[in-house]
Amino acid sequence: MIQQANQKDAHAAASLALLLWPNHTREEFTEKMTQLLKEENAAIFLVYDDDEAVGFAQCQLRTDYVEGTDSSPVGYLEGLFVREEYRQQGYARLLVEKCEQWAKHRGCLEFASDCEWDNDESLRVHLQLGFTEANRIICFTKKL
Repeated sequence: MIQQANQKDAHAAASLALLLWPNHTREEFTEKMTQLLKEENAAIFLVYDDDEAVGFAQCQLRTDYVEGTDSSPVGYLEGLFVREEYRQQGYARLLVEKCEQWAKHRGCLEFASDCEWDNDESLRVHLQLGFTEANRIICFTKKL
C-alpha cells in the first residue's frame, strides 16, 4: 500500500531517509521530515508492507531553474529509497508515479531529478523509470 505521508509518518520517513543518506542523524531527518510535511510545495509518499514502511519518495516543487527543463514550477524527485529486500517489485515506479501525479495536480508540466555523478545504480533506476539524462555537471564551492 502506498500513501501520502502525514505528521504521524515523520519518524518512518526519517528512518528510511537515514538509510539513503547515512551522513545525517535520525534527529536531523525527523525534524526535516516534520517540516516538509507542513509545506504545500513538498510531499512524501511511503510504501508499506503491513504496518512497516519499506520505501519512500520525497518530492517538491522547484521554481528556480532546473537543468534540462523549460517550465516552472517543476516537480522534483528529491529522494527515492526502497529497502533492498523489497526492490525489483515495482515499488520505486509506483512511488515515482505518485510523485508525478502530485506534481501534475499542482500545475507542473515537467518532472526532474538528479543523482551523484558516480551513482550507477541510481542512474540505472532513473533511466528505467523513464527519465532522460539532461546534463552532467561538477559543482564547486569556495570559502570567503
